[in-house]
Amino acid sequence: MSGQSLYRHIRNIRRVGLKEAWHQLNTIGDIKAGVLKGVDKYGNRYFENLETDMPEAPGRHRWVDYAQWDFNASQVPPEWSSWLAHIRGPPPHEDPVVQANTPLWKKDWVENLTGTRGAFKTYNTTVPKYKAWEPKVADRH
Repeated sequence: MSGQSLYRHIRNIRRVGLKEAWHQLNTIGDIKAGVLKGVDKYGNRYFENLETDMPEAPGRHRWVDYAQWDFNASQVPPEWSSWLAHIRGPPPHEDPVVQANTPLWKKDWVENLTGTRGAFKTYNTTVPKYKAWEPKVADRH
């Protein structure tokens, strides 16, 4: 558990339940209770806790619960990433600027696939200038 008080952890377990508390301990390493602010089309859930009686650590009151178990930060779409980093105030589905400035020609966002089978691999279509040396082995009698 993090450096927060035992009282805070017990209170949050009572708020979110044992199953969700266990899930949070295994994924984010802390037990947090907050308001669900939205879900993106990939299934990630976004939360915020603005309580004044027992607040989260500064800068840690917005968080994401990833839909996939093997998660990384590239699985968060740009509009939600800007909300998590406090670049945008309201969540994307409530933000009129994000809604108005989403062009129709914009491609769907894709997570970073480096290190996976879906990663981009280059290929060469030109003839090499040099050929690799292939030794000729003579039969030994």
